[in-house]
Amino acid sequence: MTVKSILEEKGHQVLTLGPNDKLSEAVRVLAEHRVGALVITNGDRKIVGILSERDIVRSIAKSGAAALNQTVREVMTPKVNICNENHTINDVMEIMTRGRFRHLPVEKNGMLDGIVSIGDVVKRRIEDVEREAEQIRNYIATA
Repeated sequence: MTVKSILEEKGHQVLTLGPNDKLSEAVRVLAEHRVGALVITNGDRKIVGILSERDIVRSIAKSGAAALNQTVREVMTPKVNICNENHTINDVMEIMTRGRFRHLPVEKNGMLDGIVSIGDVVKRRIEDVEREAEQIRNYIATA
């Protein structure tokens, strides 16, 4: 299974903010949409960073409530790992595990095309295992 198949099912919609938005706005968007990360773009869908709950917690630990007045640019992770629609579930699991993060933006032709979360990956992997188990049961039953 590939990232393309995940995006075909879940869609290509991604919550984004600009690097000059305030961290308080990012917190509001994360809470409102119940997501753990936002992709940061310059308005042209070109990825310039990612902002996760973890980034926000680190900033608040360092600066207290004043962190909420910082810009997203000051807090985001600027070096973003990405994948494309041809990456497999196993590729994505390896990238996420190695980098110790739960959200991986998908890029196509240099632009943001979607996002894959660890929940998406686990869901697809469980579906694969269940399908394989059913095929084995059917094989054994007809043997």
